[in-house]
Amino acid sequence: MINEEELIAWFRASTSYINAHRGKTFVIHLGGDALAHHNLSGIIHDLTLLHSLGVKLVLVHGARPHISAALAEADQTSVFENGLRITEAGHMETIKSTVGRLSIDLQASFSMGLSNSPMYGANITVCHGNYVTAKPYGVVYGIDYHLTGKVRKIQTENVKHQLNNGQIVLLSNLGHSLTGEVFNLSAEEVATEVAVALDADKLIMFTPGGGLLDEKQQLITTLNAEEAERLIKEYSDGDERKNSLVLGLSAALRAYRQGVPRSHLVSYEEDGVLLLELFTKEGRGTLLSQDTLEELRTAGINDVGGILNLIRPLEEAGALVERSRDLLETEISNFLVIELEGTVIGCAALYPVCEESGEIACIAIHPDYRREKLGGRLLSELERKAEQQNLTYVYALTTVASHFFLENGFVELGVEALPNSRKPLYNYQRNSKILKKQLKG
Repeated sequence: MINEEELIAWFRASTSYINAHRGKTFVIHLGGDALAHHNLSGIIHDLTLLHSLGVKLVLVHGARPHISAALAEADQTSVFENGLRITEAGHMETIKSTVGRLSIDLQASFSMGLSNSPMYGANITVCHGNYVTAKPYGVVYGIDYHLTGKVRKIQTENVKHQLNNGQIVLLSNLGHSLTGEVFNLSAEEVATEVAVALDADKLIMFTPGGGLLDEKQQLITTLNAEEAERLIKEYSDGDERKNSLVLGLSAALRAYRQGVPRSHLVSYEEDGVLLLELFTKEGRGTLLSQDTLEELRTAGINDVGGILNLIRPLEEAGALVERSRDLLETEISNFLVIELEGTVIGCAALYPVCEESGEIACIAIHPDYRREKLGGRLLSELERKAEQQNLTYVYALTTVASHFFLENGFVELGVEALPNSRKPLYNYQRNSKILKKQLKG
């Protein structure tokens, strides 16, 4: 039974997002795995809703698993190099037939309009044309990629014309050359190049599983370029799911670096995840953004004022030890900050204690952002820095946040557990709880 009050509250809360998205251009990438998943119909319904709300949609689909299956059925050997399929001339008829069938099926999906369907009355028109000009990938390190290609040009004005006429533009992983040849492209590359060429407002990549997860299997909600690069390296040479995530994240990072303001990675396996990502504050995917993304970085001298503004209320409440501006300036290299649109909204510090241990201190999050799991991001990054410094343990002393540290793998100990260099500095009047964590390294 639908809770009517919650439904009304959700609609009202989503109004600002609806207004923000109207008239914007979104490029959507659906890989072959997503097309084969039973949740595809739900994704189509959600894309229909976006179209009905005035969002201009370009849908780029892949066909990797379908092509592999079709080639195997035809007793044709398919070889990959550097993540790209080597497309021999003899494979092309099978590939064209496979991709064409998928494109036709997708167009049919947007044509549904029965009275009991969420798409009733949508009257969506999907256009599919030769909007992608391709060129050969060539011979790389002695390997001839034959009819595997890469994007040469996007027919931008033609695509925009169709979008302005209220149509959804459907593109595949096939491109056409000036000599009349057809090339097999990476659908991820097509999606990226289209998003860049159109100055799209968003690139949305559908990925497998629960999306991008941290070491605690929690969803990573926001990323900056540096974190994206690190994850790509960590996920490389992983299982099939991680390889798919690398493709999606790499495409998002390329788009980010070429000016696409916001890229989202969302799961194709979870029903309604696209709507939750776009129309709720919490989201349900991973955002790589140029504008309002919180940036986690090492603090500099110019951050002292922002850190002081953040920690003063906590010092006055007795939750943090008071730090003067002079002291903070001398210790600033120990701090990390999270900055949002020029404002420091989070900070934390790692102080060396002895050769094998460090102390995590001064974790503070702006009250308006305490539900965003920013404290966990800061803690994870400090632990990573401690590992880079070859530390074995980290300590934390707190009067009010012991549960936060316990939930993140710390154990509570007595004063005797502190390193000898730290014991004389323990303030018995504050009676802080002492927590310790052994690092993976």
